[in-house]
Amino acid sequence: MLKEYTCIICPNGCDLTVKVEDGKILSLEGAVCKRGREYVNQELTSPHRNIASSILLEEGVIPLVSVRLSKPIPKERIFDVMSAIKKTRLKAPVSIGQVAIENVLELNSDVIVTKNVGAK
Repeated sequence: MLKEYTCIICPNGCDLTVKVEDGKILSLEGAVCKRGREYVNQELTSPHRNIASSILLEEGVIPLVSVRLSKPIPKERIFDVMSAIKKTRLKAPVSIGQVAIENVLELNSDVIVTKNVGAK
């Protein structure tokens, strides 16, 4: 079966055409680098994603602060993690790299702040 992917591992964003049979890659076309094969293999066996969002910030000079995950999580857990992020509130000031949620949902990934925001 032929499948098409857009690789998200590096900035090239290669459009990949992959022949897959029984969950194995038989051929791959379109990859500029070797990481395309790694990406497709991950997509076939255990897709992961990194997410970025924002958290409500109390007493900050702005009402929200941007956050991201420290490492990718299983794709099927994105909505669970987003729900946890939505329930979180931080108090200003906050700084880049500050952990907002440690080991979110026990997925071995932290939600970390990506912007310095001062208090009112």
